[in-house]
Amino acid sequence: MSISLQWILVAALFLATVPHKSAGEFEQWCVADEQTPDDELQAAMDWACAQGGVDCTAIQVNQPCYLPNTVRAHASYAFNSYYQKFKSSGGSCYFRSAAMTTELDPSHGSCHYDYLP
Repeated sequence: MSISLQWILVAALFLATVPHKSAGEFEQWCVADEQTPDDELQAAMDWACAQGGVDCTAIQVNQPCYLPNTVRAHASYAFNSYYQKFKSSGGSCYFRSAAMTTELDPSHGSCHYDYLP
C-alpha cells in the first residue's frame, strides 16, 4: 500500500471518529424559569435592563418582542440579552435562580433572541 493511500485512510479514520456539531448543538439561550414568581422575575428584569446594561427597547410597546405582554416573556428577552452580551466575560444565566439555559431558540415571529458564540 502506498504512503499516500495510507495517509488518506488515516485521515478518513480520524474524521470518522471526531464528533461533529449538529444544528443547534452547544447553542444556548437564557430564559426565565417557569417556576419563578412574577415579582422575582420583574426584579431581575429591572436589574438587567438598568444596572445590567441591557437594551430592553425590544420589549416596549409597539416593538417586536412586546407580545406576549407577560413578565415571563419580557424577562426571558432581558435575561438572554444580558447572557449573550456578557457570557464571554464571565456573565451568567442565574439571576438569583430566576433563569435557566435552553438549547431551544426562544425566538418567535418578529422577535429575535440573539445568540452569540
